Amino acid sequence: MSTATLDAPSATPPSPQRRAKKISDAQRGLEKARRTPRLAIYLPLGLYLLFTLVPFYWIAMFAFRKDGSDTLFPVGDDFTLEHFDTVWNGSGFAVFFRNSVMIALMVLLCVTVISLLAGYAMARYDFRAKNVILVGLLCTQFVPGAMLLIPLFEVFRSVNLTNTLWSIIIADTVFQMPLSIMLMTGFIRNVPIEIEEASWIDGCSRLQGFRANVLPLLLPGIVAISSFAFIGAWNNFLFALMFLNSQSKFTIPVGLNYMIGENAVNFGALAAGGVIAVVPVVLVFAYVQKFLVKGMSSGAVKG
Repeated sequence: MSTATLDAPSATPPSPQRRAKKISDAQRGLEKARRTPRLAIYLPLGLYLLFTLVPFYWIAMFAFRKDGSDTLFPVGDDFTLEHFDTVWNGSGFAVFFRNSVMIALMVLLCVTVISLLAGYAMARYDFRAKNVILVGLLCTQFVPGAMLLIPLFEVFRSVNLTNTLWSIIIADTVFQMPLSIMLMTGFIRNVPIEIEEASWIDGCSRLQGFRANVLPLLLPGIVAISSFAFIGAWNNFLFALMFLNSQSKFTIPVGLNYMIGENAVNFGALAAGGVIAVVPVVLVFAYVQKFLVKGMSSGAVKG
């Protein structure tokens, strides 16, 4: 054994005076942060909130205000729900809403299941050209959907899927899949493989171990990917405009587009349709926020 190894000094713990100095410095930094003027915090947040909420207020004002009124706060005699009745019952908006819900839920289900399977394969298995596949998935994000409209239309026409909701479901799923797979691959890689190995030792199969031990830890990622898939399918306009030509198959974005007339625009009805289109998105994000925090805390405890 060498002399350098024997004489190597051992790490000594910090002295009580040094620890007390570090604690004092941390306390002073905390006090300084607490003395930050509230105006420096709330003013930028207030300006950003104002910039964000003004368009929603403008839509709501036209939706609830009677035609011919110029008030900025529709209350009393200026308040009306007539525009919502016109949109929902007179413009066929109920059909558009049902089609959008069906497409968004199917895309959410397909994207979540496929990204889970593909992300697990990318994160846990080693095979040839895995990095090439990941790079290819990344490169697909640089291709705009407008460039593929004609090829997609020819493909759907050859299999008799034009003017069907399945054409929109397939197109939305395919275009949202690459990003979802890459995100899910990262989430699964952050879960230690030892958790699965412990379940295998206990007699679980790979699927049973994944479902019992890994899937709960992936809850935040699943919620994020599912919400992105839902919102992307809900707001998609280009595919629905090009692949659907029957009014009974229109989605909300296409239905709102056809409410803009050539010579006149019913701003009240159009705004009411916009409010109806925004409400599900707001509800989804309100639910996702609470569920995401719950999933992250449960995953931290189980990890």
